Amino acid sequence: MSSVTLAADPLQDALFNQFGLADVVVDDASLANSVARFREQGIVLPTFAQLADPSTVDPAVVAGVDKDAPDARNLWRVHWYNDLAGGRVEVPDHVVLPPSLTGVESPIIVAFGDRFPMITAHKVLAAYACLAPRVVTGQFDPTRHRAIWPSTGNYARGGIAISRIMASRGVAILPAGMSQERFDWLDRWCANPAEDVIRTVGTESNVKEIYDACNELALDPGNFVLNQFCEFGNHLGHYEVTGRALAHVFEHVRAVSGRDLRLAAFTSATGSAGTIAAGDRLKDTYGTKIVAVEALECPTMLENGFGEHNIQGIGDKHIPLIHNVTNTDVVVGISDRATDELDVLFNTSAGREYLVDRKGVPAELVAALEHFGFSSICNVLAAIKTAKLLGLGADDAIVTIATDGAALYPSERAKTIAGRFGGEFSTVDAAEVFGEHLGHVDTADTIECTERDRNRIFNLGYYTWVEQQGTPFELFEARRSQDFWRGLRRYLPVWDELITEFNARVAAA
Repeated sequence: MSSVTLAADPLQDALFNQFGLADVVVDDASLANSVARFREQGIVLPTFAQLADPSTVDPAVVAGVDKDAPDARNLWRVHWYNDLAGGRVEVPDHVVLPPSLTGVESPIIVAFGDRFPMITAHKVLAAYACLAPRVVTGQFDPTRHRAIWPSTGNYARGGIAISRIMASRGVAILPAGMSQERFDWLDRWCANPAEDVIRTVGTESNVKEIYDACNELALDPGNFVLNQFCEFGNHLGHYEVTGRALAHVFEHVRAVSGRDLRLAAFTSATGSAGTIAAGDRLKDTYGTKIVAVEALECPTMLENGFGEHNIQGIGDKHIPLIHNVTNTDVVVGISDRATDELDVLFNTSAGREYLVDRKGVPAELVAALEHFGFSSICNVLAAIKTAKLLGLGADDAIVTIATDGAALYPSERAKTIAGRFGGEFSTVDAAEVFGEHLGHVDTADTIECTERDRNRIFNLGYYTWVEQQGTPFELFEARRSQDFWRGLRRYLPVWDELITEFNARVAAA
């Protein structure tokens, strides 16, 4: 990337030169290489507006295309409006959890992330939101750059998928302790897994080790690091695409409920803090409370703490640069013991029978629980805690997402059954798990944030971003103000214009 200064403003200069936020083409030669490569491969890019509202796109674009195939036409499925087969739906697939399961009167609305193509997780959207703007502004050149995707799991897979179908080479960096299913997928999708899958030390909480690997790779100018924790495209993509999708789901649920529901809260495990940006849009529209969720075993926001956990998909021990902390209303900690054991309850015959026969949970709803992965269960438990903390009632809806499904965790489930249930999960075990993790949810390990709480959490990010990663202090500090975050949104229509112009050049003879 050329080191062009787009503005005299030091803040804008830092956003461009260090974080690649550009609103013009900055390297004509790289852009020309991308145009030629995409023309050769027949690749057309969707705009963010089209991903936010796929009804504006002819469904014939993906007709006959396997949703899980490495086909560039699957870029047009990188949105919330897919069914399990990859067909278009009018309203994003979702479920409303009943009191028989949650123990609270508030409707908890869960949108399904495993409808996304190729990786069956919504992180493929984040990967596209990070790479596409870099391509159309001439920063990323697929003919000479390797895209480096640091992650604790799904973002790395999403990056590999997006790189491959956008005719470039991707490299996944993720902790060695992640689920075997993630590595199995990478082995299938990477042309050379021995070189393109880098396993760093540890598990979910070992994010700094990922950063260290990125910094070493960045010494080679042929490597282009797309760090989801500080890529503002991640934030903006979810603000626009996920935020609008969740608003549509809520409006649909409100309409069919026949009640004047209000959207009281949105819960999201922070991970890279990309998805939680959808809450910024929901707050703008509905006054929704934004609830940031983390693993209790690594209580970074709750206690400035540390530790290790197994809620795969939410890295910890730091505050992501793209987390709009001062817009966060509630912090909730959820134990990985709960997510591990509820995964077993939801995905075994004894557990499902118990839910239907003993707790009266509708069988159709129980069947849908296989679409809840670890962080999905975490988000739901946080929604239950939030309903109790805020005293929400039957007309106060909470929305969240199931980031991925249980299909990514059979190896982890086997470990839990072997280690905690003696190799077999019984009806008695099901009753105990339900009673401990759903029957008696309390408001422990929660914070309803004051200004002081927000400042404390915000300040914690200084050590990672300014001291360790060299972020200019002026940029770090500017993020306290909502004016900073609102100002970022101007890039979305600009990027859409650049995508449209790029596609026109690709299509030109």
